[in-house]
Amino acid sequence: MTATWFWTALGAVPCIAQDAGAPNPPIWTVPEVGALPDDKNGRLVRRGRDLITATYANIGPEVANPTKRYAGNNLACSNCHLEAGTKKFALPIFGLFGEFPQYSPRLRAEITIEDRVNACMTRSMNGRAMPLDAPEMQAIVAYIKFLSTGVPAGQKVPGLGAGKMPELDRAADPARGRLIYVRACVACHNTDGSGVRRSLPTVDLGYMTPPLWGSDSFNDGAGMARLIRLDRDYPDLLQKPVDSPYGPYADGFTQQQHKYGPFAPIRETVARLKAEAGGQKPDSQQ
Repeated sequence: MTATWFWTALGAVPCIAQDAGAPNPPIWTVPEVGALPDDKNGRLVRRGRDLITATYANIGPEVANPTKRYAGNNLACSNCHLEAGTKKFALPIFGLFGEFPQYSPRLRAEITIEDRVNACMTRSMNGRAMPLDAPEMQAIVAYIKFLSTGVPAGQKVPGLGAGKMPELDRAADPARGRLIYVRACVACHNTDGSGVRRSLPTVDLGYMTPPLWGSDSFNDGAGMARLIRLDRDYPDLLQKPVDSPYGPYADGFTQQQHKYGPFAPIRETVARLKAEAGGQKPDSQQ
């Protein structure tokens, strides 16, 4: 017998089924916000969802109250975490609540879910950290917690992250990338990568399609700025991901190679330097 988890409108429910060779994969159906009652928690979760889908309208750089301008650009969290963080392989935030607190190599300390939200706020949203007791922070955390309803501790739901592509064994070529951009990306992200606003810049309605660079996009600390994992600066530079697009570096390679690769020679050098420094194993997350 095997247990297959069904995530329904109210959470995760195990379904026991007969073995038929291979184990049954979990079926992923996200909780439904609309099924929540109209009480304090239901309203808080809905507010959190609104902050994810319309970040720019609630805490963006153009909102009327200057104290609420936490985001430094007019993106929405859902520009990266698609469908309000519920789409598989589109950086979902479903099922993540129980993974925190977790250890951060960057900080060499445990971080909370609030710390992780603020990491997005200061990098991907190019803004400033929200106070832990801010209503907006409490609402976002409530929404993330709701999306993890019924997921057992330690359970890995399918579809997390953004998937993986084979790593190049050569340097990435921006000139070839431009040709692909013109062929496949320009219709949505605009000829200059500036995205498509839903309205004139004077009206705070965010983007239909987000910008990929520029003042209204993420900064170089964001995961989207990395070639391998679509950051974080490290007290121990040998723990820094090999595709971090900014220095300083401890391995002697150029910023150009850290941006575009090839990355294998960097890994080999970092492994040697770690061994010389005390036999540490290479960071598996690089």
